[in-house]
Amino acid sequence: EGDPHCLLACDGTGDVIGIVHYLFHKTTWNERDKCYLQDLFVDPAARTAGAGRALIEAVYEKAAEADASEVYWMTQQFNSIARVLYDRVGELTPFIKYRKML
Repeated sequence: EGDPHCLLACDGTGDVIGIVHYLFHKTTWNERDKCYLQDLFVDPAARTAGAGRALIEAVYEKAAEADASEVYWMTQQFNSIARVLYDRVGELTPFIKYRKML
């Protein structure tokens, strides 16, 4: 029930080939929660076969069911293979991330 949530992608034999973690959080800019797609991993041997897209779309469905205002995620600038998919299923934003490790 609580955050974070997890979904799996399995191949035709039932072996897990992908995993996604996501969570919901409040924001000061909207009364509805946002959904942060925190982690997405697909086995390298199964990439480009649709598991990543299916996992992202499953998160979209869960977010819609929860009445979230949006789903968002971050990736590294050089993650070019994944970004091909992300450009198809999402919208690139102009945000730049800052942090301080504690």
